[in-house]
Amino acid sequence: MASLLNQIGAVTALNVRSIPQRGWMSVASVVAVALTIAVLLFFLALSNGLSQTVKGSGADDVAIIIREGSNAELNSVVTRDQLSILTTGPGVAQRQGRPSASGELLVIVDGVKRSTSTNANMPFRGIGAEGLALRRGVRITEGRMFNPGTNEIVVGAGLLREFSGFEFGKSIRLRGTTWQIVGVFEAPGTVFESELWADIAVTQSLFNRPNVYQTMRIQLSSPDAVKAFQDWAKTDARLNGLEVLSERAYYARQASQSSAGFMFIGLVLGIMMAIGALAGALNTMYSSVAARSAEIATLRIIGFSGWAAFFGTMVEALMLSAAGGALGILLAFVAFNGRTTSTLGAGFTQLVFQFQLSGGIVFAAIVMAIVIGLVGGFFPGIRAARQRPQLELAAQ
Repeated sequence: MASLLNQIGAVTALNVRSIPQRGWMSVASVVAVALTIAVLLFFLALSNGLSQTVKGSGADDVAIIIREGSNAELNSVVTRDQLSILTTGPGVAQRQGRPSASGELLVIVDGVKRSTSTNANMPFRGIGAEGLALRRGVRITEGRMFNPGTNEIVVGAGLLREFSGFEFGKSIRLRGTTWQIVGVFEAPGTVFESELWADIAVTQSLFNRPNVYQTMRIQLSSPDAVKAFQDWAKTDARLNGLEVLSERAYYARQASQSSAGFMFIGLVLGIMMAIGALAGALNTMYSSVAARSAEIATLRIIGFSGWAAFFGTMVEALMLSAAGGALGILLAFVAFNGRTTSTLGAGFTQLVFQFQLSGGIVFAAIVMAIVIGLVGGFFPGIRAARQRPQLELAAQ
């Protein structure tokens, strides 16, 4: 065993020393693997960042009520009468003697993206008096909260980073109405940062949606109270057609819908590019074996086994693939990890989030690089192991 390991070490050293003879081909192989890994990481980090942002927006003790079967808030309707009934349910928390609930309306307005100067849909949300209190972790960082009954809005910090014209203190026109921006709020790692907020009554009036809500948020006494509230709502005929979910469950469902497409695209592109990188690795290693045929033949004559030639070739392929994988991971961390972007969410509006690489994603990239190296070295390794010493030396 020790002899075989020594032989593999000697063959590997010989292979590594000969890499400069195939410099450009080796560099091309490394770059192909690096680009494959970088593209895979791009889409996986995109999908993960979007999913984590949506998932991180929910609370276990806040109930969201939407129209049953609605995949997005834009498709939902909750009437004023139903809102009043829902506030009488079991486990509803009270604040200053009133139910802690917020009837809300989501509409679409246009904004201009800073990066492309193109128009994109933005979520404009009318919220009730309890709307801010129901969203934990949200804080006003500049200015103040809007006053009820006025054309005042507050802007999410994420939206402000991605769209121009919504700076604090500015007046803007949306859907033919002038609004005053009186505050900026932060809600790190949540979808809330992607929204504009205004008073629900003013939003209903100016967007011609009188007495109509799309969702309702209700603070419950504890996470355990959600199940009892759901069961109660199902038994009340006046609430027929409504679905009650915990906020966390609602956003988890939204996350699966939003990120699935990016995950699919990332895997498909990653596999296609991996095939290309694999072809490059095979070409490089076959060239390596051909260039070293005399050396391999000599080693075989002096007692080196075919296994040593096989594993030496495999190690070389793995080294090149590992170098490409490391370069691809480095590119991913430098180029986009932690950077802010926006894309269409489940409600056909722009959702601002960050690219997020995780340990699991990086591990998946490492596994792909190793697989490329293993397959890229396997067949050339077999050719190296089957070299016939007499014929090779005679040919030289």
